Amino acid sequence: MTATNGVNGAKAPKPTFPAEAATREYAASLDKADPLRALRDEFIIPSKANLATKKLAKPGLSSDPSIYFCGNSLGIQPKAIAKYMEAQLDTWASIGVCGHFTKLEDSPLSEWQLLSEQASASMCKIVGAAPDEVAAMGTLTTNLHLLLASFYKPTESRKKILMDWKAFPSDHYAIESHIEWHGLDAKENMVLIGPDEGTYEVSTDKILSYIDKHAGDAAVLLLPGIQYYTGQFFDIPTITKYAQDRGLIVGWDLAHAYGNVEIKLHEWNVDFAAWCTYKYGNAGPGAMAGLFVHERHGKVDYSEGEDAPKFRHRLTGWYGGDRSVRFKMDNKFKPIPGANGYVISNPSVIDLTTLCAALSVFDKTSIADLRQKSFKLTAYLEYLLLKDTTDADRMFSIITPSDPHARGAQLSVLLKPGLLHKVAQRLQDAGIICDKREPDVVRVAPVPLYNTFEEVYTFVEVFKSALSE
Repeated sequence: MTATNGVNGAKAPKPTFPAEAATREYAASLDKADPLRALRDEFIIPSKANLATKKLAKPGLSSDPSIYFCGNSLGIQPKAIAKYMEAQLDTWASIGVCGHFTKLEDSPLSEWQLLSEQASASMCKIVGAAPDEVAAMGTLTTNLHLLLASFYKPTESRKKILMDWKAFPSDHYAIESHIEWHGLDAKENMVLIGPDEGTYEVSTDKILSYIDKHAGDAAVLLLPGIQYYTGQFFDIPTITKYAQDRGLIVGWDLAHAYGNVEIKLHEWNVDFAAWCTYKYGNAGPGAMAGLFVHERHGKVDYSEGEDAPKFRHRLTGWYGGDRSVRFKMDNKFKPIPGANGYVISNPSVIDLTTLCAALSVFDKTSIADLRQKSFKLTAYLEYLLLKDTTDADRMFSIITPSDPHARGAQLSVLLKPGLLHKVAQRLQDAGIICDKREPDVVRVAPVPLYNTFEEVYTFVEVFKSALSE
C-alpha cells in the first residue's frame, strides 16, 4: 500500500527539502533528475490558447502548455490513442466482421474476441492481481451493481452495508438500491463511517471500531480506496483482514486509487473491487472500467458434469460464457473461470481500443516507480503551500492526510469561506486546471505520468498570489 525504500518493503520516510527548494531553479533541477520525465512526451497537454477558445481546435503547441492538475477527474489524452484508434478503424473498415477473429500484422491490437484479455493483462499489474482476476468491462457504477448482486447476500441477522460517510454517488446510489431491492430499509441498513471529530480524516481505528460494532449485523464493507473529496488513502490490507475475520465480505471502489497508488488486491485477499479508467488511467471520458474478483470467488466446479457447473451466483450474460462454446447458441451457460465470468455483453471495441492505448503507456513503466515520483511530487506541493506560513495566518488548510503513505497524488485544499470562486478564476486565467468542489475545496492532483515539479512551483506561486489579491 505504501511507497517503499526498496529494503524489505519498509516505508519510505517523508521527503524533506533544503532551504533553496522554494525556487524555480530547484524545481527545474528536480525535473532534470526525474527518471520518468520522458513519459510526459507520451501525452498531449492542453494548450492555454485552446482552453481560452470556444471553437473546436487542433491540439495546441507544446510551447504553450497549460498546467493540468485535474487527472483526479479526467486524465489527459495519450498520444497512443490516435494510433490505436486508427488501427481499429482500419481493421473494421478493411475486414469487417472478420476483425473478431483475425489478428492483423503491424496492429497494436488483438483480434476483437481477445481484446478485453489484452486490456486485462496490462490492467492487472496496476491493481496487483492475476490476469484472470481482472475484467475490462462496463462502467464503474454498472460494475458495482453487478458485484453487489453477487456479493451482497443479506440474511435475517446480517443485512447492513458499511460505507464511507461521503461516498461518491456511484457507491451511495448503488448500495442504497441493492438494500431496497432486497425489500430492506436503506436508512436502517446503510451504516456511514464518518471522520474523527475536528478533522476530515477517517482513521483506521474508527473504521475498525465500526466493524466491531456491526460484526453481528453487517454483510458487506464497501469503501473507497482513496476518498475522492479528501484524498485519503485507506489502509486496505488492515481493514480488509479485520472485516473478513469478523465475517464480512469486503469490496473496494478504486476509482481514485487505480493508476495512482500501489494496490495488491490478490495479496491483500480483497473479495471484490471496481474502478474507472478515465482519471489517473487516462483512457478517455466515460472509458471502459474494470473489476476484480478474487480467484477463490471465480472458480468453476465441474465435479457434477460439464452440463452442471457450480459457481458463485452472479447476473450472467453471453460474454461471460466460455469462448469454446459461446457460438453453439445452446443456452447452456459455461462460465469463464475468474473475473471474466462476470462479463455481460459483447464489449465496445472502440472503448477497449482507447483503454489499451492508455495502458500501453503504463506498460512502459511500473506503478511502483510512478508512486515513488508521486510521493515526492505531492510532498513538494505540500512543502511549498505551507512554507513561510502558520496555521494562524494561513487562508487555507490541507484536509488531505499529512502522512504521505495515507494519500495519493491529490491534496485537497480547504479555503476560507468566500474565496473559492476568486481563486478558481485566477487559476483558470493562468492556464491552470484544477478541480473545485463547493463550497470551499480545490483538489490539486499533480500526476507523475505527465506533471512536473516546476508546474507545482508555478501553481503555488499563482495560488498564493490569488489569495493575497
